[in-house]
Amino acid sequence: MIRILPAALAAALLISPLTTARAADTPQREPYGIALEGFAYPYPVHLLPVVNDGEQLSMAYMDVAPVQSNGRTVVLLHGRNFPSSYWAPVIKMLNEAGYRVVVPDQIGFGKSSKPVGELHFDTLARNTIALLDHLKIDKADIVAHSLGGMLGVRIARAYPDRIAHLVLTAPIGLEDYRLYVPPTPTEKMIETEDKLTADGYRKQLQTNYAIKLPPEAITPFIDARFNIKGSPDYPRWLRAFVSSGQMIYREPVAHEIPEITEPTLFIMGADDHNAPGRPNAPEALRAKMGQNAELAKAFAAKMPNARAEVIPDTGHLVFLEAPEKYKELVLGFLGR
Repeated sequence: MIRILPAALAAALLISPLTTARAADTPQREPYGIALEGFAYPYPVHLLPVVNDGEQLSMAYMDVAPVQSNGRTVVLLHGRNFPSSYWAPVIKMLNEAGYRVVVPDQIGFGKSSKPVGELHFDTLARNTIALLDHLKIDKADIVAHSLGGMLGVRIARAYPDRIAHLVLTAPIGLEDYRLYVPPTPTEKMIETEDKLTADGYRKQLQTNYAIKLPPEAITPFIDARFNIKGSPDYPRWLRAFVSSGQMIYREPVAHEIPEITEPTLFIMGADDHNAPGRPNAPEALRAKMGQNAELAKAFAAKMPNARAEVIPDTGHLVFLEAPEKYKELVLGFLGR
């Protein structure tokens, strides 16, 4: 149940984790599997059996030990459009500071199983706690990004005794998107996502996320998504991906954020105005969506133990776009 990368490949990934995947427009002999078989991760991947709604599934995760441990663990929670391999520089940063780093792919994402049933934040939260139980970790810091921020909020609310610090990196879910966007049928979403091209997806990432990275750094995200289209199981992946979009829409967490009592740090990109579903909102409402930095500051002011930091000239992929500032903020906060 353990997949180990060849040493040379693993070393190369650690040096340059975002440029090792082949370009999306380069012909490839075989498509990736829908659990990203064929797509390299920077550290060994393990699988934890879980049961969700009666379905036997496998939750993939990396568990990376530091050379010199400080006795603490950080759990990294990924976003919707990214495999957890994109955390590679943050894993290295935390390891060098003495942290054990646990990096799951949530069910429905990355190298984890793609379920037949619907995705729910409560279920993903239980899976994450089950992983901590399996690894015999009583308490951990959580560092979350994008959709992972919504999950981090749910974990902090449901399992506050398991969380020491919460870092919300460019989280979505700071507003209830149902107030702006009408419901969209799942089959319609499947049809729309299936028509998306690699070039269209690249433009979507660059536009929605205001990414300040060179094009080649975005290529692995394109590759991870579009080289699975040749898999015979692609329809199963597509339905799971759309289910994650419905989960974001149907299960808002904004009303829970002010209730978090654990030390919380929002790290926002000043140019990140990502708002899932904005193209489907009435035109008059679109400009009101995605004021994420201002929303984070407003939430922090209401919370008993929180603050918000906004990094100028930075988009949604904060930890890749401003790595030194991100390191300063995260290590300073976790070290309190």
